[in-house]
Amino acid sequence: MASSVQNSRISSPGYCACCRTCNMWCWKGFKWLPVSFIVSIITWSYYAYVIQLCIFTIQSTVQQWIYLVLYHILLIMFVWSYWKTIFAEIEPIPEKYKLPEAELEKMLSAESEDSQRTILENFAKDLPIVTRTMSGSIRYCNRCVLVKPDRAHHCSICARCVLKMDHHCPWVNNCVCFHNYKFFMLFLGYALLYCLFVMATCLPYFIRLWKMYEEYKHAHCDLILESGAYTKICVDMINGDFGTATSSGRYHIIFAFFVSLMFAISLGSLFGYHCYLVVNNRTTLDMLINNRRLNTHGGSFIRIMLKNLVHEAFRAPMFRGGADKNGFSIGAFKNFKEVFGNSPNLWLVPVFTSVEMARETERWRLCPRKGRTVPQIV
Repeated sequence: MASSVQNSRISSPGYCACCRTCNMWCWKGFKWLPVSFIVSIITWSYYAYVIQLCIFTIQSTVQQWIYLVLYHILLIMFVWSYWKTIFAEIEPIPEKYKLPEAELEKMLSAESEDSQRTILENFAKDLPIVTRTMSGSIRYCNRCVLVKPDRAHHCSICARCVLKMDHHCPWVNNCVCFHNYKFFMLFLGYALLYCLFVMATCLPYFIRLWKMYEEYKHAHCDLILESGAYTKICVDMINGDFGTATSSGRYHIIFAFFVSLMFAISLGSLFGYHCYLVVNNRTTLDMLINNRRLNTHGGSFIRIMLKNLVHEAFRAPMFRGGADKNGFSIGAFKNFKEVFGNSPNLWLVPVFTSVEMARETERWRLCPRKGRTVPQIV
């Protein structure tokens, strides 16, 4: 009996480790489900547009080539941007921000918060950081054991601190941050253009099918066919002027129109929102943090949304000299170039050209107003 209990105790840690490993891989697989959904939608849309619309439906060869060339250009840029957003290498926080063992021991043995604050202040005095917490303390991550660089936040899903974190997006299974924010913006833009193009080119055939359906119902063809009879008028209506496309192929085209319309609406609002953030040099996380802060003070959801609409929900970044709502903004065009880079030839290409704030911070100049910094962007 004793030996069996001992064996069970020995095997239990192995069993728990196996469960943890299984859960880890299940969680990793689950996080890829949204990406798999997007990939499946893109694959189906390719079949519906290229095969059913361009090859089987459109009769004009010139129109086919024009549609196919424009479609594939948009598709390549869309998929390229999406790929780069997903698989962009998110670099870790530089080592100089990590607390050494000696400083960590001092932190753990400190008797008061003031002592810990003093230790962090002394360690961070030579670091290129100017932002503070709402209480004026150094921004410190207990999980990563480091002083947070300006605009860096800890992602609980990725389990690490991320530079200029905007949000963690399940649709790309990655953090949207400094290292892939340009790719994310291009992904939204090209995805919107892709949906608008598919919607616009499918619209004439949607209208044609709708008119055919109205004529079909007006001629009572549904009742005639239910009785087992076939008339030439009804058969001609069913065949319609849709080239060699089958009945199911037509509905692929109609469904492609509605799917592209639905995604265009959601992508348009999201892309417009992030354009606002880029121009004003703000992030989604700032807005969400402030919404939670308002909610803890009894603010209703409607009140928070209204404050967002009047630009009051943005939490002003805290600097050494106090809060500054436009503390990171250096002008709309320079804010744009901070994300897309200084080379106009590469603005629309998903290659990394963003101004690397983590390293450019070393060459920032201190602005006299409220002690904030602005990057030297040419």
